[in-house]
Amino acid sequence: MIRRREFLKQSVACALASSFLAQAAETPRPNILFFLIDDQRNDTLGCAGHPLIKTPCVDELAGQGVRFLNAFVTTSICAASRATILTGLYETTHGYTFGTPPIREDHGRMTYPAVLRRAGYRTGFIGKFGVGMPGPVRKEMFDYFQPIGRTPYLHQQPDGTLRHETDLAGDRAVEFLGKQAKDQPFCLSISFNAVHAEDNDKANQYPYPEGVADQYTNDTMPPPRLGDPAIFAAQPKFLRESMNRKRWFWRWDTPEKYQRNMRNYFRMISGVDRVIARIRQSLADQGLADNTVIVYMGDNGYYMGDRGFAGKWSHYEESLRVPLIVHDPRLPAAARGRTPAALALNVDVPATLLALAGLPVPDHYQGRDLSPLVRGETPADWREDFFCEHRMKHPDIPKWEGVRGQRYIYARYIEQQPVYEFLHDLVADPDELRNFAADPGYGDILNRQRHRCDELRDRCRAAREPQIPLSQ
Repeated sequence: MIRRREFLKQSVACALASSFLAQAAETPRPNILFFLIDDQRNDTLGCAGHPLIKTPCVDELAGQGVRFLNAFVTTSICAASRATILTGLYETTHGYTFGTPPIREDHGRMTYPAVLRRAGYRTGFIGKFGVGMPGPVRKEMFDYFQPIGRTPYLHQQPDGTLRHETDLAGDRAVEFLGKQAKDQPFCLSISFNAVHAEDNDKANQYPYPEGVADQYTNDTMPPPRLGDPAIFAAQPKFLRESMNRKRWFWRWDTPEKYQRNMRNYFRMISGVDRVIARIRQSLADQGLADNTVIVYMGDNGYYMGDRGFAGKWSHYEESLRVPLIVHDPRLPAAARGRTPAALALNVDVPATLLALAGLPVPDHYQGRDLSPLVRGETPADWREDFFCEHRMKHPDIPKWEGVRGQRYIYARYIEQQPVYEFLHDLVADPDELRNFAADPGYGDILNRQRHRCDELRDRCRAAREPQIPLSQ
């Protein structure tokens, strides 16, 4: 085993920083504001066509920026997804999820905030961190670190009043921006706990901020589009008995509960939108808006009763698909308001943020820079599929791995005896209601997808050994 610290060389970091600082003398470096939303799938925004949700600020970001139609996470759970977003690595490579040791030091030192900070950025983090990180490494990542939890969502203040976590995140962001020097760029990551359910409170799963209490009061929430009981009944037994179903009884199992919880869930989304508007106003007040790139993303998808499920964790679109918006005020007018269909992933976020800052993307990153797509260019070699997985050890969450392509989706639940396979054809069955794995007419396609899954998984496994040339 080659020791990790043999790869940690101060000269590389210094070269990155000095090269970038020389470039910065000629071109102002953009500020970066990254919003990460918990448990929000792709269609719960006004700009995505939802008939009821009120998200005017995020809709404006999309209208003036770029909204990716096909954005996904590679692992649909917050811990592993957030580790991927920080490190630019798949779960199989970084190895982090609930119940595992912290992120390795060499991976931690190459997270996007650590690289940006070494290159002269002022870095900040607010909200739900959710990733185990060695303490010394975390201190190298951020100049300003303000974690905020959700249990409870309402935090008592020194004067006895209660403030919602979402509003507190806004307070801290305004504080950060108010102390921003004019001659130094910043990267501020705001990771909301919202809209994650308060799992410990079955009577009030979605505690919302007071400022949005009047929204949706007179709205009737449409039923889940894929809520037919027959869709649930067609699932294999191990999914019918999984956490996806158990939490359905917490949230969606009666019409009254469904209406109440959906209203409150939407209120939480609108509460986040309201705070983002406040932060954008602070940017404008500080004279920072014209040089600040804003990225908005969900950490995983969410079942809102579809398929008879709650939560995320499994291979269907509702679980993997997320919103992703990049708002770059430097884009020409002709490049704004676009909705590219190319596959974009959470693993792409670190590469994109570093590229936006003018920094080289580390060779070991497994994602790609989305900047060409933001500019309206699609590289000829852009991905046609991606590896996805869920490896958390939990008796109610079946482990799986698979590959999601433009047409076919393959997933195998690896701890079932025998291994249980899904094969979906998005042309023949866009809602993934049929499993073609046992269809003889799909035999060749099934074998190709099996081999492709093996290929992508094995690449991730091969990258587990320390290979990072970086300083300690």
